[in-house]
Amino acid sequence: MEDLKNSLKMPLFGSTFSPKKTPPRKCASLSSLHTLDHSTRELELGLEYGPPVMNIAGQSWKFEDGQWITESGGNVPTKELQRLRKRNVQLEEENNLLKMKIEILMDMLTETTVEFHLKEKEMETMMHQRKK
Repeated sequence: MEDLKNSLKMPLFGSTFSPKKTPPRKCASLSSLHTLDHSTRELELGLEYGPPVMNIAGQSWKFEDGQWITESGGNVPTKELQRLRKRNVQLEEENNLLKMKIEILMDMLTETTVEFHLKEKEMETMMHQRKK
């Protein structure tokens, strides 16, 4: 038993494995932005990041508190808002009507398919009986 313990301690191919220590890294970042002076960095990156802003059809919009609001402070004109709401209602009604039509058409298709398969089976049984 003692011989087994000693043989486990002895290396099989010579000396024990000891890897070289890796040298410390020279620089953590490969970016050259940290080498810029303060004013250049401010110009390149900016210090304050404001909310996202976009311009659509001549109107400026800003994203704040999870919603897009007009940056000019003025809302969409009342007439335009009423027109858009009316159009939205029309489109919702049209969408509901189209959904209903699709359901009816699917029911009709299902019914026709079932009738076809029944007639097809009926024809097969008649042909089978005729052969006998």
